[in-house]
Amino acid sequence: MAHSKPKSDAPFLFPKCEASVLPDPSRFFSNHLLSNPLPTNSFFQNFTLGKGDQPEYFHPYLIKPAKSSLSTSYPSLFHNSDFFHEVCKPDITFSGSPVVDQSSRQTHQISSFSDLGVNLDFPSSNLRFLLVRGSPFITFSVSCNTITISTSHEFVSFCGNSLSTKYVAKLNNNQTWLIYASSPIKLTKHDNSSIRCRGEFSGLIRMAVLPNSKPDFEPVLDRFSRSYPVSGDADFTKPFTLEYKWEKRGHGDLLMLAHPLHLKLLSKENESVTVLDKIKYRSIDGGLTGVIGDSWVLKPDTVPVTWHSLKGVKQGSSREEIISALINDVISLNSSSPVSSWSYHYGKVIARAARLALIAEEVSYLHVIPEISKYLKDMIEPWLDGSFGPNSFVYDPKWGGIITVQGSRNAREDHGYGIYNNHHVHLGYFLYAIAVLVKIDPLWGERYRAHAYTLLADYMTLGRKCGGYDSTFPRLRCFDFFKLHSWAGGLTVFADGRNQVCPSEAVNAYYAAALLGLAYGDVHLVAAASTIMSLEIHASKMWWQVKEDNVMYPKDFTAKNRLVGVLWSTERDSCLWFGDKEWKECRLGQQLLPLIPVSEVLFSDVKFVKQLVKWTLPALKRDGVKDGWKGFVYALESVYDDKYEALQKIRGLHEFDDGNSLSNLLWWVHSRD
Repeated sequence: MAHSKPKSDAPFLFPKCEASVLPDPSRFFSNHLLSNPLPTNSFFQNFTLGKGDQPEYFHPYLIKPAKSSLSTSYPSLFHNSDFFHEVCKPDITFSGSPVVDQSSRQTHQISSFSDLGVNLDFPSSNLRFLLVRGSPFITFSVSCNTITISTSHEFVSFCGNSLSTKYVAKLNNNQTWLIYASSPIKLTKHDNSSIRCRGEFSGLIRMAVLPNSKPDFEPVLDRFSRSYPVSGDADFTKPFTLEYKWEKRGHGDLLMLAHPLHLKLLSKENESVTVLDKIKYRSIDGGLTGVIGDSWVLKPDTVPVTWHSLKGVKQGSSREEIISALINDVISLNSSSPVSSWSYHYGKVIARAARLALIAEEVSYLHVIPEISKYLKDMIEPWLDGSFGPNSFVYDPKWGGIITVQGSRNAREDHGYGIYNNHHVHLGYFLYAIAVLVKIDPLWGERYRAHAYTLLADYMTLGRKCGGYDSTFPRLRCFDFFKLHSWAGGLTVFADGRNQVCPSEAVNAYYAAALLGLAYGDVHLVAAASTIMSLEIHASKMWWQVKEDNVMYPKDFTAKNRLVGVLWSTERDSCLWFGDKEWKECRLGQQLLPLIPVSEVLFSDVKFVKQLVKWTLPALKRDGVKDGWKGFVYALESVYDDKYEALQKIRGLHEFDDGNSLSNLLWWVHSRD
């Protein structure tokens, strides 16, 4: 499903910019990739930044490149009540002898990548690693070279078969690793920490840890050792369907690993797939289960995309209270008032105003819509035509994306937007406001259609260049096809990989894209954006929302937390970027804002909502808790409790989050059952 795309020159509606804060991609990307837009929030991003030596998580292994070697870790979990993370200790390191050619690149090189994998080359030693997420094997090719396999532990035993094509290495940390070769290779134990190859070798080597050192798993890994993936694509073949297809080589069936959300969404119609319940690998994301098959079909829930609440606001006093607040909120709209020039906060302000228009529609109080429409035009158009003085959108040709002038000059400005942090979040607010304005004024929408679709394409480009699509932006910039949710972080090195704080804002980004599709009659965009939105909701419920009976996370963490603060690739933290673990109201607010119709689906589990609010309410007694955060707590309290009590609390608030309003909170409460 490919949404309608803007004209080929659409990005240059926004001027090009040479951003001084952006790293040079040519250090780690192969030359033939540099003419294409490049990923900025990918599962292998650490391999492209700084020294390229920080680890990334490939389920079940952490992978850490060095100058001429690659280390893999089957990580253990360190945990306490505040956070838990995977411990990266190099269990196995692969290296090759330096080649004679001194002109070879001395760092690793990304020679190709796909939705589910990346090829990492080490030209200085003729090694190529075929890293595919969810593979129980580490696979690499060797060309005319000798190799060394070493460990930070000790090899307590090492033996091979009579054909010299399989070896078993046992370590003193109770791990057992299996080594497979595509042709005979003479491996011998050099000392307690290294194994070396006698003579040059050309061919393929695969290595897998034996989970829990269970010997009955070994025949299973033997069986699937000859079939290996080199890449993997993920495609939205139809609404609310995501299909994985791995390019495999070798012989026999393909064995991959599925995390708990994969298993939840695997289609029952997928007859070519067999789940091996007994094959389990540990993971911070829950146990990984063996699945046979080179094509999976995932089917998330169908989530309706609507402009208004799912059940509406009843006539009578509820409607009258909303209208009273609406009148006051619309009167306060003033495009000349001071407002933040940072795209995130500016976007929240205009999205807040757009909510007022839709609330007015829902309560049939249409008198205020022209005034809201004028305000939105006055606020949005300067960003689209470049006349907003303090900041503006520009196009970065180096990585391929829409950044801002402020962000291009200082990586800390605009919440890191210039280095591709949180693009889906910032632009999601803008596109929400634009979608509402297009709905209100279709003629305005036609005038700015190319601008709207250009902003959309920055994080919602679906096609690949080889398929003839516009190659101005990378494919789904922030969305992770394996984890099934978006990441923030951008072009910053993090030892714990990518991160995401606000899954609700990610939901909003794709909800806004779907609304834009509704406004323009673009059914393909509606279908694709709705599907991604549904996946984001599933992921938020799976990994951010911590129910009291959660068995996926460590017991000490689950006992003290109902929400994850910052979710990293390899860590779960109870703190936020701007607040400590005691700021529970901020954690709740960060995972509910913005309050929109689809929030009903995100927090549809009433039992969990009750647990969450009960956990949060004591935090409101701290000195200095802002009313803006309290509003979100009271909104969720109205889901399960007597609405009157929540209404009384909301009526007593004196300020609101910059993306929220009294009208919006009243709309939410009065549209509950």
